[in-house]
Amino acid sequence: MNDLEIYQISMQIGDEVWDLVIEWDKFAKNSMGYQIVRSADSIAANISEGYGRHFFKENRQFSYIARGSLYETKTFLLKAKRRKLVSEAVFEKMDAELTTLAKRLNAYIAYIESKLNK
Repeated sequence: MNDLEIYQISMQIGDEVWDLVIEWDKFAKNSMGYQIVRSADSIAANISEGYGRHFFKENRQFSYIARGSLYETKTFLLKAKRRKLVSEAVFEKMDAELTTLAKRLNAYIAYIESKLNK
């Protein structure tokens, strides 16, 4: 699983989100911080769970869940920017990383689906 680039990127994003949220005040951490950390960590967790199932249908399902968590993370990141919890520069960097991951995750899902259709 560690050889999966999408897994490596999603682990990095989860760590970056953690590093941001740990600096927030108590109210921001307890409200939105908790949710964005959970959604960001859920990306890697679902990629690894799907990979570990060893069945393409289950892997695809967990990859779909990971993709949902990715877009949830993008939403919370936008909310954090709008609420002035992250700078424009941080938002742009992380949004670009999430967009790149989304493209690669979609390609991974397409690969899984190609295996299911054989």
